[in-house]
Amino acid sequence: MTNPLLSPSALPYGLPPFAGISAEHYAEAVEAGLSEHLSEISRIVDNSELATLENTAVAMERSGLLLNRAAAAFFTLVSADASDAIKALETQLSPKFTAHQDAVYMNRGLYERFAAIETAGLDTESSRLVQEYLKEFRQSGIQLDDAGQQRLREVNAELSRLGTEFGQRVKEAMKSAALLLTEADELAGLQPELITGAAEAAKIAGHDGKYLLTLIQPGNQPALASLENRAIRRRLYEASLARGTDGGALDVRDLVKATVRLRAEKAALLGFANFAELVVDQQTAPGFSEVQAMLGRLAPAAVRNAQSEAKALAEAAGHELEPWDWAYYSARVRKERFQVDEQALRPYFSLETVLNDGVFHAATQLFGVTFHERSDVEGYHPDVRIWEVHDEDGSGLGLFLGDYYTRESKRGGAWMNSLVEQSGLLGTRSVVINNLNITKPAPGEPALLSLDEVRTVFHEFGHALHGLFSDVTYPRFSGTSVPRDFVEYPSQVNEMWIMWPEVLANYARHHSTGEVLPQDTVDKLNESLLWGEGFATTEYLGAALLDLAWHVISESEVPDDVLAFEAKALADAAIAHPLIPPRYRTGYFQHIFAGAGYAAGYYSYIWSEVLDADTVEWFRENGGLTRANGDHFRSELLSRGNSRDPLESFRAFRGREAELEPLLKRRGLD
Repeated sequence: MTNPLLSPSALPYGLPPFAGISAEHYAEAVEAGLSEHLSEISRIVDNSELATLENTAVAMERSGLLLNRAAAAFFTLVSADASDAIKALETQLSPKFTAHQDAVYMNRGLYERFAAIETAGLDTESSRLVQEYLKEFRQSGIQLDDAGQQRLREVNAELSRLGTEFGQRVKEAMKSAALLLTEADELAGLQPELITGAAEAAKIAGHDGKYLLTLIQPGNQPALASLENRAIRRRLYEASLARGTDGGALDVRDLVKATVRLRAEKAALLGFANFAELVVDQQTAPGFSEVQAMLGRLAPAAVRNAQSEAKALAEAAGHELEPWDWAYYSARVRKERFQVDEQALRPYFSLETVLNDGVFHAATQLFGVTFHERSDVEGYHPDVRIWEVHDEDGSGLGLFLGDYYTRESKRGGAWMNSLVEQSGLLGTRSVVINNLNITKPAPGEPALLSLDEVRTVFHEFGHALHGLFSDVTYPRFSGTSVPRDFVEYPSQVNEMWIMWPEVLANYARHHSTGEVLPQDTVDKLNESLLWGEGFATTEYLGAALLDLAWHVISESEVPDDVLAFEAKALADAAIAHPLIPPRYRTGYFQHIFAGAGYAAGYYSYIWSEVLDADTVEWFRENGGLTRANGDHFRSELLSRGNSRDPLESFRAFRGREAELEPLLKRRGLD
């Protein structure tokens, strides 16, 4: 059979024909793509004409199409539907991708052609294209001698192997740590549909007649807020936190130490004091000291708020509080103080109405776009749904894929990724995916969401809009291809519509009666917004500061005892709290150890939230959910990708620099 990946897809918007692609096809297409891309680069380097934008930078942007097509489809499966064959192929191919990246950005001939391009007179996006390539060459080691480059290649290859292994162990650990229970009464307190889901999960795992509480990626598990049996809560909590550090076959501490040591060496090779300095050099933050200063300002106030909450919880519990008690008694206090029972809200938040009447409705009101489900095309798994997105004038913007349910072949957490990126140069439109890990309901039953899951649906769709609205020339700048500490900003802004009155009234309806969520409940929800912010901010900052602690040490400072280092790092950062572990502990901190996506960059969520909170203020000041506001946000920011400095896009949208006060107010830290 002809390999479908070897030629452009004939499906709408270039959607890969997943049904006809085998693991062997991925391997063949990637290998062919790597070879073809190197040949294309050789032609650029060997061109005898003077280097110009067109024959060098634009030629570079037109290269690698086969490789990009194969890699986008392959890594979608790695994250969302990894069979044993795909996992084995990931182990085989990941080092080759890393070696290829090094071959491109340590190519002195290619660098010299980019350095020779005359940028005077170029338009802003084209000039930025050249400068961004030159910056990546410098950050990839072009300045090193042959011996230095060879060592950097070796370091990068080993880091790639370690990241792949960490991700695979964490995925397996999350499955093996799931809590198997034998009696229904052990689940007392859980909503009926969650008990049904636990029974279904157990059946799928080969334990028919039992109940399986599957885990989500962060340490704090949602079921802890509902389970009445304190012993069961403790077992679930301890199983969650022990992942990756329990001494078993899936322990990751060896990988962590090796990764941190190599990252420190890489930073030193490239002339940086530590790996955190190297990473921040690639972000919108002006420097590492500014990041430290912001986190240091927030941490003491967050811990003070958490202490106040802990006192209230201990009073409610009537006994000494333990970490596995926090979520349970926090829900009780919220219910007593504000008459808000988040578990009782679930019937009002079915996935179907949250999507169609919440997320899509808000986007239509704000931007004029519409969504049309396509049953004539297939995704990579039967659970994947596909919508074509149309602009207000009827033109097609791209495809949106939603993959919402958890399964064993999918990694934990929630994320957005692109299968096809928009580019005026290539004439392509966006194909983007949102992945979540919601428990799949029993056949014929609706998927009912917690308020936190509703937030995640809106958040990830903010990323999708960032990709769908991209309107740039060069694929390098498309959509979410912005610095890590800016990428979360548009997605966090999209969360504002969850509680916006006209949006909430449109989607928050009881799944069986159609009753709208009562206004007095809405009012109480709004009154309760600050409750729990002490915990939420402390657990987030714990993870962000732990991340930085791992990435400011030198090779010689890498500890033998990972857990002792973790405890000391949190204490030194004044964020240690005996009842609040970091959102991610080292043993399952996939963001920073399964590849380098958020390594030394987990701070970006709250750095982006400064922009987000200030943007929400702007929307409130200017009339909220209006087409004029949406058009302004889209034209000045969402459509720009990285085609200009993202902070310049923010200033163009907001009319000034961002201010910290709206964030402090939102989190109760003012």
